[in-house]
Amino acid sequence: MRVPLVTPGTRPELNDIESRIMAERGRISLLYQVLLNSAPIAEGWESMLTAVRNRTSVPTSLREMIILRVAVLNDAAFEFDAHAPIALKAGFTQTKIDALREHAIGDQFTQEEQLLLELTDRMTRDVKVPEELMNRVSAHRDPGAVVELVATVAAYNMVSRFLVALNISH
Repeated sequence: MRVPLVTPGTRPELNDIESRIMAERGRISLLYQVLLNSAPIAEGWESMLTAVRNRTSVPTSLREMIILRVAVLNDAAFEFDAHAPIALKAGFTQTKIDALREHAIGDQFTQEEQLLLELTDRMTRDVKVPEELMNRVSAHRDPGAVVELVATVAAYNMVSRFLVALNISH
């Protein structure tokens, strides 16, 4: 870890943000103990990631698949390990989780899942998404859903890159 952890309850000026984190997450995880080194970042992070995780129309299983794929591509083991149980609980199979971990995307994924994995790969590896791919993503989704999918990929690239840069691990 490259910055110290902030022990919850030790800095009175953080009481409000710690309360919001507890209300949304049920605990103050290792990630949030790092984020609390900067109250404005912790507060903004909590707001944005809560919206992405809990307030969009993206089905939980697809959201978690995207998060796991981003974690694999960015070598963010902490993120992968944190989200694999959530994916399982959402009905995503262990076979698919293992395939994501091993970069073995194949027929075990539906066409929709393969399309979203392609989007995730392009956004994570290349940043730029070809028009043809965005047209396919947009073909069966309204603009709000497209924004939510792209925001999910973008947000979890931020999360995984933060974790890796600060060497946050178990």
